[in-house]
Formats: sequence, structure tokens, C-alpha cells
Amino acid sequence: MIGVVSARYEIHPQTLRLYEREGLLCPSRTDGKTRLYSDEDMERLEFILSLTREMGINLAGVEVILNMKRQMQEIRQEMQATLGQYEALLRTHNIDLPRPGANAATSSGLVKLSRQGVRKA
Repeated sequence: MIGVVSARYEIHPQTLRLYEREGLLCPSRTDGKTRLYSDEDMERLEFILSLTREMGINLAGVEVILNMKRQMQEIRQEMQATLGQYEALLRTHNIDLPRPGANAATSSGLVKLSRQGVRKA
């Protein structure tokens, strides 16, 4: 609830309401319209407070950073899905995938390919 969260983080309840109006926080509500903050909301609030208190970033900057963070998570998910598709494709062609830590990887973690590309072992 808003009183508990504001006391825990030593911020005024109006600050939490402002964050909600600005779209930085979106706590759920009970039927009686009481705000309920989830663990995810609390983590997001801690991140917002670290940006504003420790780094001096204003709310417009916080919004930009939160949007960039969300976009990066979406891109990471897309990359994981694409990687899974490529791995499945390689397996259907019986091409072995290098194991993490195997000698095939360079110090950057990339696999060196021959001029012919990936070859079946």
C-alpha cells in the first residue's frame, strides 16, 4: 500500500502518485481503489529512486531510460528466439553446435568459420 511503500523508501506519498501520473509506476488496484505494489513495482521504484537520488536524473530522463531498458529486454527476447530457430535449423541438418567453453570459440566467444562457412563434422 502507498503508506507502507512511502515509509519504506522515505518518500512522500505524493511522489508515488506523481510517478504513477507520469507513467513511471503502474501499481495494481483493489476494488476499493487502494494501490497495491508488487515486487516488480518495488524493484522498478528502487531503480527510479537510484536514478533520481544517486545520479540526479530528472523524471524525463528516467522515462527515457526506462523505455530504453524495456526496448533492450524486447530485443534480447527476440534475439533469443532467433537464436533458438537457428539452432533448431542447424540440428535438423545434423550440424553440431560448439559447446560453451570448447576450443572452437575465440576469446570474444565467437566461433571461427572457414571460408566455406559452417561445415558438418
